[in-house]
Amino acid sequence: MPALLLPHPDGTVRPWAPTAPDTTAAGPAPAATAARSGVRTAYAAVHVVADPLADADPADVVSVDWDATLAFREHIWSCGLGVAEAMDTAQRGMGLDWTTTRELIRRTGELARPTAAPWCAGVGTDHLPPGPASLDQVVSGWLHQLDVVVEAGAVPVVMASRALAAAAASPQDYRDAYGALLSRSPVPVLLHWLGEPFDPALAGYWGHRDLGTAAAELAALCAEHADKVVGVKVSVLDADVEIAFRRALPGGVSCYTGDDFNYPALIEGDEQGHSEALLGIFGAIAPVAGAALGALAAGDPAGYRRLMDPTVALSREVFRAPTRLYKVGVVFLAYLAGHQEHFRMVGGLESARSVVHLSELLRLADTAGALPDPDLAVARMRPILAAAGIR
Repeated sequence: MPALLLPHPDGTVRPWAPTAPDTTAAGPAPAATAARSGVRTAYAAVHVVADPLADADPADVVSVDWDATLAFREHIWSCGLGVAEAMDTAQRGMGLDWTTTRELIRRTGELARPTAAPWCAGVGTDHLPPGPASLDQVVSGWLHQLDVVVEAGAVPVVMASRALAAAAASPQDYRDAYGALLSRSPVPVLLHWLGEPFDPALAGYWGHRDLGTAAAELAALCAEHADKVVGVKVSVLDADVEIAFRRALPGGVSCYTGDDFNYPALIEGDEQGHSEALLGIFGAIAPVAGAALGALAAGDPAGYRRLMDPTVALSREVFRAPTRLYKVGVVFLAYLAGHQEHFRMVGGLESARSVVHLSELLRLADTAGALPDPDLAVARMRPILAAAGIR
């Protein structure tokens, strides 16, 4: 008997059962963790777990299950990856307010400190009041959050700012704003280029709609401030643009791929270099990604690709258009894997994707070896299907 009847994009409902491929043959990530192996730096952007029993409207009040949220960070570290905290995966700009974000950063810092666990955290401007902001206000907003992240002990990741995208009239405005921030930052930072597919409000960031021209603008900024920029996370879903960009970066400034469509080849690299990793999909495939990076660190690129390549179809489904809704898939997969006891999200965002999409994720997660307990995943999928009338 099939484990489940699953709906398909063509409108049919067909039987399915998990195959549970073995993805553990490569063994665990290096003891020093993949994020510190000296081969690749790898961060998983992590989500927040909503409190499903809070007596409040999720559209109006942010209620976080702190125990489950912090336990998921421990899981990421145990897989040999670094934690990328308070990024867009944590629903920055899509439900998570700055007050809660600040507490999230503080708590993760306390969790990381005893073992010096590797982590970075997002520095944004989402606490600014609604309405137009000046360039000076954008810079001041970044600096305010930068202080919080530095105090917590994380590597700061300066996130692309919706306020700056709205205020900037030219590429020079971007150079001026980032130049002012970097000149005043007490520590070197990572910059984050989040492309339009992830956030339509960031269209034309760096003052250019053409991605290649925008990449050249950003590379020039990095060259001008190379002493304050340790790397750039590139999330534009265009591998050719990313490769050209990383080759244009000055020495000492690394490229971190945020390309959830093409990451295996970008991380492996070529004769001219490679991308480090800061990826939302790594939160959903952490054990597989950790083992794959362990294989790469051990000099086994074939083993790395054997493990990593099957995860791409899953990632492309998680991040399919509209890409900004990828958070639903990340949380759904954490629920199927047993990292939280419910499929609820900040702001009620769990309703933003279809049951057909969720069924595709279940199938593809099984193929990718990303279901640690297939029986549990099947049991948790049943009520979701029943709510859609599939029994």
